[in-house]
Amino acid sequence: MKVSEIRKLSNEEIITKVSESKKELLNLRIKNATGALDKPSKLKELKKDVARMLTVLKERENSTGGNE
Repeated sequence: MKVSEIRKLSNEEIITKVSESKKELLNLRIKNATGALDKPSKLKELKKDVARMLTVLKERENSTGGNE
């Protein structure tokens, strides 16, 4: 997922996607540990997507002044 696509989403949508991605990441890690993972590069890609989404959320929080 590209940053431009993430920026178009609302905060709630991003939080939902982060949650779904973390669940998928857990499943991929389990498959990787058992040797059943077809594309190991999917792990790296998914971790970067989660990081991008969290970065956009943090940028928005900082630009609005946070919870002050």
